Amino acid sequence: MSKKVILVTGGQRSGKSGYAQRLALSLSPNPVYLATSRIWDEEFRKRVERHQRDRGPEWTNIEEEKYLSRHDLTDRVVVIDCVTLWGTNFFFDNQSDVELSLSLLKAEFDKLSRQDAYLIFVTNELGMGGVPIDEVQRKFTDMQGWLNQYIASKADEVVLMVSGIPVKIKE
Repeated sequence: MSKKVILVTGGQRSGKSGYAQRLALSLSPNPVYLATSRIWDEEFRKRVERHQRDRGPEWTNIEEEKYLSRHDLTDRVVVIDCVTLWGTNFFFDNQSDVELSLSLLKAEFDKLSRQDAYLIFVTNELGMGGVPIDEVQRKFTDMQGWLNQYIASKADEVVLMVSGIPVKIKE
């Protein structure tokens, strides 16, 4: 398996995760699912457990809120789902400090992407949904957009999902 970075982006429910998972399974019989979500409450914990069951036993599931690079993913196909939740964890842990959070996220992305692995990042295009009404949401949307741009600039491929249809925008 060759080293590669792919970014899959789009709006909510555009088919990003499904596309990323199908791609991973087409490349490996046992890919890794690197989930970045923080478990906020019991309902969310049940949702995470359901998603894990739905993926099936062929997946290696890793839960990691922030420091993705501490996992050795050498020679693995990995779906990182998702960049938005990963960014949320840094943003809130750093009291909504955009500059600090963005610098830490970029550094962690750089460390992870140096591994000899096939990395498929899933993210949201938050800026396509209009301008948020409150300051914290606007700051987060800005940070997320800048992080997406950074990852896209480093990615070998970028796929935009539109209504379940993958549109390759960088090959």
